[in-house]
Amino acid sequence: MSDNQFDGKTLLITGGTGSFGTAVLNRFLKTGIKEIRIFSRDEKKQDDMRHFYNDPKIKYYIGNVRDLSSVEEASYGVDYIFAAAALKQVPSCEFFPMEAVRTNVIGTDNVLTAAIHNGVKKVVCLSTDKAAYPINAMGISKAMMEKVFVAKSRTVSEDETLICGTRYGNVLCSRGSVVPLFIDQIRDGRPITITEPKMTRFVMSLEEAVELVLYAFEHAHAGDIFVQKAPACTIETLAEAVRQLFHSDQEIKIIGIRHGEKMAETLLTAEERIKALDEGNFFRVPADNRDLNYDKYFTEGSARDDSYTTFNSDNTERLDVEGVKEKLLKLSYIHERLKECGLE
Repeated sequence: MSDNQFDGKTLLITGGTGSFGTAVLNRFLKTGIKEIRIFSRDEKKQDDMRHFYNDPKIKYYIGNVRDLSSVEEASYGVDYIFAAAALKQVPSCEFFPMEAVRTNVIGTDNVLTAAIHNGVKKVVCLSTDKAAYPINAMGISKAMMEKVFVAKSRTVSEDETLICGTRYGNVLCSRGSVVPLFIDQIRDGRPITITEPKMTRFVMSLEEAVELVLYAFEHAHAGDIFVQKAPACTIETLAEAVRQLFHSDQEIKIIGIRHGEKMAETLLTAEERIKALDEGNFFRVPADNRDLNYDKYFTEGSARDDSYTTFNSDNTERLDVEGVKEKLLKLSYIHERLKECGLE
């Protein structure tokens, strides 16, 4: 999409000090955007970002999506919001599920309430493949987040505040993801630890995650969920690709599946795929806008189509080691780490 739609506009990014917020900054700072507001609760990360960018277009807001008043203040005068604030680590959400609810569910509702109150034109909420057929607390909280923004989208005209969302898989080299762990293990001379060799995961870059959000921004109707047709690989393939890039012969050690992990992730459930619209590189899942007339549920239903299946990390395009290496070598993070190791 053209970035011209953001010329002269103010964008708020909740969770803006994270990997996604940084990618958005890198994308937009040289455009005609008027202001980018970084909203987060971590003053140290904000200060680091302030010194790194030193750009008057960036404004910093300390707050928490759990606190409606702080979001209200940050979203006053804002044109667009990318809602990226989340608790996203599967094990920590398993041990503290109510914390996931407070941030991912209630926090999102607060952002949307503030957006509607302040007349924000568009809000894109970021979700995860773990929200489809969820089995862990993080995925369940994100699934509820999706239900919240779809329900909220029905309460306001899309001409006033358009609310939509995106769902995507593993973002390579994002903070807390596995590739930086593999690299640290190689540099420290430790075994490379993987959970289960045949486990599959969707893989995409931060830039692709931004492109998905921007595609949703340009094409969405109220309540839509967008997913990218991302490729996948096994965890074993990913580890071997990193090992080869860093010229390592270290042992790959299998440690077993962690709390709340699946063997494969799903970007579209079978039920969603029946109604999903194929838009080339993306699927669009329209909101179910039937009303709450219970009589209809006894006498009417939806067409059944058994030919549809899920879109998951086992049946999408499967990358081999060379394919993963090619994808990794497109990332600046990998080149920076290779230089630090004297390999470039």
